[in-house]
Amino acid sequence: MWLAAAAPSLARRLLFLGPPPPPLLLRLLSRSSRRRRRRLHSLGLAAMPEKRPFERLPADVSPINYSLCLKPDLLDFTFEGKLEAAAQVRQATNQIVMNCADIDIITASYAPEGDEEIHATGFNYQNEDEKVTLSFPSTLQTGTGTLKIDFVGELNDKMKGFYRSKYTTPSGEVRYAAVTQFEATDARRAFPCWDEPAIKATFDISLVVPKDRVALSNMNVIDRKPYPDDENVVEVKFARTPVMSTYLVAFVVGEYDFVETRSKDGVCVRVYTPVGKAEQGKFALEVAAKTLPFYKDYFNVPYPLPKIDLIAIADFAAGKVNFILLLNCNNFFEFCDFEEEVCTYINECLCLFYEGAMENWGLVTYRETALLIDPKNSCSSSRQWVALVVGHELAHQWFGNLVTMEWWTHLWLNEGFASWIEYLCVDHCFPEYDIWTQFVSADYTRAQELDALDNSHPIEVSVGHPAEVDEIFDAISYSKGASVIRMLHDYIGDKDFKKGMNMYLTKFQQKNAATEDLWESLENASGKPIAAVMNTWTKQMGFPLIYVEAEQVEDDRLLRLSQRKFCASGPYVGEDCPQWMVPITISTSEDPNHAKLKILMDKPEMNVVLKNVKPDQWVKLNLGTVGFYRTQYSSAMLESLLPGIRDLSLPPVDRLGLQNDLFSLARAGIISTVEVLKVMEAFVNEPNYTVWSDLSCNLGILSTLLSHTDFYEEIQEFVKDVFSPIGERLGWDPKPGEGHLDALLRGLVLGKLGKAGHKATLEEARRRFKDHVEGKQILSADLRSPVYLTVLKHGDGTTLDIMLKLHKQADMQEEKNRIERVLGATLSPELIQKVLTFALSEEVRPQDTVSVIGGVAGGSKHGRKAAWKFIKDNWEELYNRYQGGFLISRLIKLSVEGFAVDKMAGEVKAFFESHPAPSAERTIQQCCENILLNAAWLKRDAESIHQYLLQRKASPPTA
Repeated sequence: MWLAAAAPSLARRLLFLGPPPPPLLLRLLSRSSRRRRRRLHSLGLAAMPEKRPFERLPADVSPINYSLCLKPDLLDFTFEGKLEAAAQVRQATNQIVMNCADIDIITASYAPEGDEEIHATGFNYQNEDEKVTLSFPSTLQTGTGTLKIDFVGELNDKMKGFYRSKYTTPSGEVRYAAVTQFEATDARRAFPCWDEPAIKATFDISLVVPKDRVALSNMNVIDRKPYPDDENVVEVKFARTPVMSTYLVAFVVGEYDFVETRSKDGVCVRVYTPVGKAEQGKFALEVAAKTLPFYKDYFNVPYPLPKIDLIAIADFAAGKVNFILLLNCNNFFEFCDFEEEVCTYINECLCLFYEGAMENWGLVTYRETALLIDPKNSCSSSRQWVALVVGHELAHQWFGNLVTMEWWTHLWLNEGFASWIEYLCVDHCFPEYDIWTQFVSADYTRAQELDALDNSHPIEVSVGHPAEVDEIFDAISYSKGASVIRMLHDYIGDKDFKKGMNMYLTKFQQKNAATEDLWESLENASGKPIAAVMNTWTKQMGFPLIYVEAEQVEDDRLLRLSQRKFCASGPYVGEDCPQWMVPITISTSEDPNHAKLKILMDKPEMNVVLKNVKPDQWVKLNLGTVGFYRTQYSSAMLESLLPGIRDLSLPPVDRLGLQNDLFSLARAGIISTVEVLKVMEAFVNEPNYTVWSDLSCNLGILSTLLSHTDFYEEIQEFVKDVFSPIGERLGWDPKPGEGHLDALLRGLVLGKLGKAGHKATLEEARRRFKDHVEGKQILSADLRSPVYLTVLKHGDGTTLDIMLKLHKQADMQEEKNRIERVLGATLSPELIQKVLTFALSEEVRPQDTVSVIGGVAGGSKHGRKAAWKFIKDNWEELYNRYQGGFLISRLIKLSVEGFAVDKMAGEVKAFFESHPAPSAERTIQQCCENILLNAAWLKRDAESIHQYLLQRKASPPTA
C-alpha cells in the first residue's frame, strides 16, 4: 500500500510534470542537452553525409512485356538467360540504358516492329550505378519493337538477386536451391531490366530445371515439357503476370513438399515446406486461407491472381524489417542485458530482428521460422509471429503489388500500411491474442524511441541512389508508419477509412501512386483535412510532447494543453519548434474505455473544457495510446492517475502507455529515473502480458546502462523483487483454462527471473534442463528459451557444450535459432570467444550469424566489448558476406549501441570512417548518438539510482 501514501510527494517530485517550463528555465535546464548536441557536432554526428549523385533511368525506352527464360545450374552455381522484351521507343535514340549488375551480356539486338534486327555494337557497364548502356549503330525510331538479350550470371551466395540457398535432405546430403530476393533493387542481378518500381510491365517466365525439382514463379504453371538438349531437364512455363514492378518478380527451383487448400473465394493457397515437413505448413495455410477473404472484404477488391504460394527458404534475408517481434523477446534478447537494442530496434531484428519474408506477387518467400510451425515443438510466440508475418505479406498483395509506390521515397506507405493492417487481420483471426495492446509495445513505443533522436528522419525520405534504400527499411518506415496509419484510422473512423481505401485501390490498380494520392482518397471519403494533418507527421521527423495541466472550474475540468517536440536529449530549445496537427482523445475514470472528448490540436497551445467531471475523477489523454505523442502531466494529474495502475482501473494499454511515457521522460533527463522505478513497483498486481513485456524491456534498458557501474547486482535485485510475485502466481506449468497470453507471460517472467539469478527459478531451470537433455521429460516449447538462457548464464563450459550439441542435433530451424539467440548469455571470456567463433562457422546459417554476435554483445559488459572487437577483427569477412546490405546495419546496432562511454562514440565513428558501410551510415549516426545519450544518462542519474537501491534494500517497501 506504500504507493498510495507516497503518491502525493512522489508526484510533486516528478520534475516539470506540469505546464511547459518558462523559456529562461528551459535554457538553464537544457545546458546539458546543448552540450550533448555540441558533442555530436564535434564527432561529426549531427548530420547525415551528402547523398551520392544519382539519375533515374531515361524515359526514352520502356518495357511492355518481358519474355524471360532462365536455366540455373545448381552444381556450378551459374545461370543462363534469354530475354525478349517487347519495348516502346518513346523518343528516337541510338542507345538503351537498363539496370544490370553482376551479369555478363553475350549478345543484344533490337528489332523494330516490321523491320530488320539491329545488333548492339557495344555494352557499356556503369558498375557503380548498376546500369548498362546498349549502343546501336543506327537510331532506334519511335514505336514498338523487341529487345533480345542473351546473358549469363552467377547464383551468388549473398542472399540477394538470383542466389543459391543451401539445405540438407532428409538423408543428410547437402544440396542447393535457386531462389530470388529482388527488393529493393536486385532484379537487375537476375536479368537486365528497367529496375524501378514505376516502370511496370507484364512477365512471361520460363524456367529450365532438373525434372526432379519443383519450379515456381509468380503465376500458375501452364506448360511443362522435356527440354530438347537434355532428357533430365524440363522447361516449365508460367502464365503471364498482370502489369507489375520488377522487384516483385520471383522464381524458386528446389525440392519441396506442400499443403494446399482453397480460400472461400476460390483462390488456390499452397504452403511449400522442406521435404518431409509438410505438417509444419498447416498453421500458415490456415492463416493464409482466412486472411485472403478478410482483405478482399476489407478493401472490397478481389485478389487478382489465381493462386498464392507461400514458401519456406533455408537461406533467406529479405531486405526489410518489421516490428512485430517484441512478441519473440521471450525467445531472445528479452533474456539479454542488451534489451535496449531489442527495445529501440525491435522491428529491425533478424528472426527477431527482421521480418523474414518478401511479398512477391503470388509467390511469397519466407525464412523457415517465419512460416513453419511444428505442432509439438513451436512456442506460442512463434505462432503469433507467423500469423503476423503472413498477414503482413498478404496485405502487400493489394497494397504494394496491385498499387505500387511510384518511387522508394514512398516506401513507408507500403510498409507502414502493411505493418498496421497485419494487426487488424490477426485480431480478426485470433482475437485471443490481444494483439493491439502488443502493437503499442512492439511498434508504437519503439518507433518513438528512434524518432526522438537527432539522427532520426521523416517518414517520407527522399531516396536517390539505390544504396540509400536499405537505410530506410527501419523503425520509421515500418513502425512509425504503422502508428500514424493507426492514428489516422482512429481519426477518420473505420467506415470512411475502408471507403477511402477502396477508392484508392480501384483508381490506381496496376499503376503507381504517391503518398498524396492516398490522402486525397481518404479526404474525399471522410471530408476531413487528411493531407494537412498527415503532412505534419510524414514530412518532418519527430513527434510532440503534450504538456497538460488541469483546473477544476465548478462542475467542469479545464485542461491547458501545449505541444513541443520531444527530444531524447532533453527539452527542445530551438527557436522554430516544429508543430503537429494532433488528434487527441481524452478519457476519464467515469468511463475509462471510451473517449469523453476528441479534438484536433492544430496550434501550439489550446484550452479544452470537459463538462461534468467531478473533482475526484482522473482525466487521461491519449485513450488507448493511439495518438503518436508522449504526454507529460502536471503533478496533480499524475497523482490522480497513479493509483489506477495499482488497482487496474486504468485499461492495460493505458497503463502501459503511462509507464512508457514516464520512462522516456527519465531517459531524456526531464524527470528522475528514481521516481520511475518507484512507479514501476506499483505494477505488482499487473496481470497483462504486454504491460509486463514493456516494463521488462525498459528494465532491460536500465540494466544495460547500469552494467557500466559497480552496482549492477543491485538492479538485478530490484528486477527479482518486481517479478517474483507474478512468477509465483504463474508457476512453471500451465493451468486449466490458460491460453496464448499466459504462455507468453510465463516465458517472459521465468526468463527475467532466471537471468537475474532468482535462486528458486535457477534451481528449477537446472532440474528441468537436466531432465530434458537426458530425455526424461522434454521441455515444452514455451519454456525452452527461458530455461536455456538461465542455465547458460549461470553455467560453465559443459553447459555450453551441451547447448551446442543440442543445436547440432536439432532438426527444426526454430530450435536452432532459439539456441543461437541465447548462446551469448555465457559469462566466461573464454566461452564468449568460443560462441563468437561458432557464429561464423558452417553450423550457423549466414543470416543467423548476426543474432549470435548480437546475443554476445547483449549478454554482458565483457561480451559487448568482445563482440565489438570480433566485428572489427572480422570486418572484411562480415561485410563481404552481407555485401553491405541491411544485415550490416543490424550487426552494427546490436553490437555497439549498448556502450555508455563518450569515447566509444568517437571510436565507432573512426572505425567506420576507415571501413565505410554506405547502407549503414544512418544507423552508425544513431548508434553514436545513443552512446552519448547513455553516457549522459549514466552521469546524471547513476548515483541517485544507487542510493535509492541501497535505501530500498535497507528498508524494502511493503505490498
